Formats: sequence, C-alpha cells, structure tokens
Amino acid sequence: MHPHEKDVEFTVGILSVSTSRAEKLGNLRGLENLGNFDESARLIFETFNDRVVEYILVPDDIEMIRRAVLEIIEKADVCIITGGTGISPTDVTIEAVKPLLTKELDGFGEIFRALSYKEIGVAAILTRATAGLIGNKPVFCLPGSKKGVRLALEIIAQLLRHLVSHAKGLS
Repeated sequence: MHPHEKDVEFTVGILSVSTSRAEKLGNLRGLENLGNFDESARLIFETFNDRVVEYILVPDDIEMIRRAVLEIIEKADVCIITGGTGISPTDVTIEAVKPLLTKELDGFGEIFRALSYKEIGVAAILTRATAGLIGNKPVFCLPGSKKGVRLALEIIAQLLRHLVSHAKGLS
C-alpha cells in the first residue's frame, strides 16, 4: 500500500440497470431496499458493505441512468453500476455513462475482458464493461451477471483505494 492510500476513506453507491426488475419492483432508491437487490448488486453491497451509502434501480433508459449516476455521485465517492453493458438493443448503460466521463480508464475494461477470456473464452468480447471518472469520482460499468460482477470486484477491490487517492489528488 502506498503511504497516501492508508487514510483514504470513500463511500460507494450502487446502480442496478434492469428493465425487467424495474417493471416488477418500480424504480427503487435507498438502502432500505436491500431485500430487492439483484444478486449482482448484492455482491457489490457485500464487498463494500459499510461503505455503501446509496442504491438505485432503474430500467435500461439513457436519461434515467444518467440522472441516477449523477444522483449517486452527489452522495458517494464511487459509483458502481451493474447491468446494461452487453450488446443487445436494450443495453444502453455505456451510451448513458460515457458522455458523462471526464476521464476514461480504458485499462479496466481491457483487464476485465482479458480475465473474462480465461473464464468464458471469446464470448468475453460481448461485454463493454468500462470505467472512468466523472470529475474526481470513479464510475464502474459492470455486466449484470453475477459471475462477471464477481470478477470485476476482484479487480476493483485491488485498485479502488489507490484510484480514489489519485482522483482526489491525494497522491
């Protein structure tokens, strides 16, 4: 651990993007909806447990995703999104988030796909998982699959404190 990382504190907000879940449950907001988290969002919550300060569920809608991301980064230092990163016509998380990014972290998606390739083969190209900064707030766009989220969290957990310290200018 770098010296500048030891005292870095950060909070996390989770955004689930799922039209089917939103149609069934409505657009949920708040940690009190923990019981309604999908399995992937639950993994994120369990990984960052006491750091999670917000949870939002929205359908695959560009404007709703953008509003939710901006709402989360008002309350949290990090936004982790699950869902909508594939190639189906309804997968629009990347289209919603990319225009908001002030800096892209291309290496995250590259490493994610390289590690995914080891697990699932060439199907790894079907994910558009990405990361970047909105101002000084890291934002991660992860697949909706539990397996994909688990792999992404292994990457994120190793670098998040370092990333937050750099993004906040503490390094």
